[in-house]
Amino acid sequence: MSGFTGFVLRRGLGAVVTLLAISVIIYVVFYATPGNVAQITCGPRCSPEQVHQVAEQLRLDDPLYVRYWHFLEGIVVGQDYSTGTSVQHCSAPCLGLSYRTDQQVTQLILTKLPVSLSLVFGAMVLWLILGVGTGVLSAWRRGRLTERVLTGITLVGVATPVFVIGLILMIVVCGQLELLPFPQYVAFTDDPEQWAWNLLLPWLSLALIEAAAFARLTRAAMLETLAEDHVRTFRAYGVGERSIIGRHALRGALSPVIALNANNFGAQVGGAVLTETLFGLPGIGQDLVHAVAVVDLPVVVGMVLVIGFFVVLANALADVLYAVADRRVVLS
Repeated sequence: MSGFTGFVLRRGLGAVVTLLAISVIIYVVFYATPGNVAQITCGPRCSPEQVHQVAEQLRLDDPLYVRYWHFLEGIVVGQDYSTGTSVQHCSAPCLGLSYRTDQQVTQLILTKLPVSLSLVFGAMVLWLILGVGTGVLSAWRRGRLTERVLTGITLVGVATPVFVIGLILMIVVCGQLELLPFPQYVAFTDDPEQWAWNLLLPWLSLALIEAAAFARLTRAAMLETLAEDHVRTFRAYGVGERSIIGRHALRGALSPVIALNANNFGAQVGGAVLTETLFGLPGIGQDLVHAVAVVDLPVVVGMVLVIGFFVVLANALADVLYAVADRRVVLS
């Protein structure tokens, strides 16, 4: 138990160091760009006074390392920002103020993040069930018609864009069959049933695409595990095929599935823009695209850092799950 606890603590410390490195890279990339950052942020129609106000708000006259230190200070203890006519306090964790709206970036993210997390969590459950189940069945029925059919379906899934599947589902399920309403986001705290009912179609659209990749990976990992010596030993002792697959082979094949799921989850938190746009979901991805379009640097930096946080968190949890799922993993 102590070894496992130490392993978790080391992974947690490594995640913190990784996040710190990501924050340095993100801040330098966006704030050390060539050209007048204040002019780029303010826009081409801004007066010199407005450009000067942006430079003061972003503290562009300070050295880059000083600005980064203030950025970290805001995350830990908060920070005061001048909005031109008054001073606004941004409480910790403060990721800055949006120059376009003077809204705190943290508040902006907190209003949008539940939508993206609702979409990704629900879709993740579906793509794991569909993908892993299809991969296991395909490996179990290797060389038979079932495997060929499932392989063809997964190839179609990998090659089909998410907006195509989403449009087909909306036209058929919502339009022709009228089985589901057209999606309209409802907060989980307001009505859990309507929350799930309205997100079912977006979940399916995103899950069907991702499940294809999980099916192919699970099939390959299962075939590799089924060819190992200990599996042949189980068969020699007369252990049933279903028991071998469910209790031994699947557990040994879960490591690459866990790794892929960690990467997919972190990426989809801010990367499911097409799904959010298609179904009109006010998630973090749409706001990130808009912030990039209008060059709202504090919002871009804050959102990219939050997305990076979920990527690191998901991969840190994956490292722990490796040890739980596969006893062959050595904790180090």
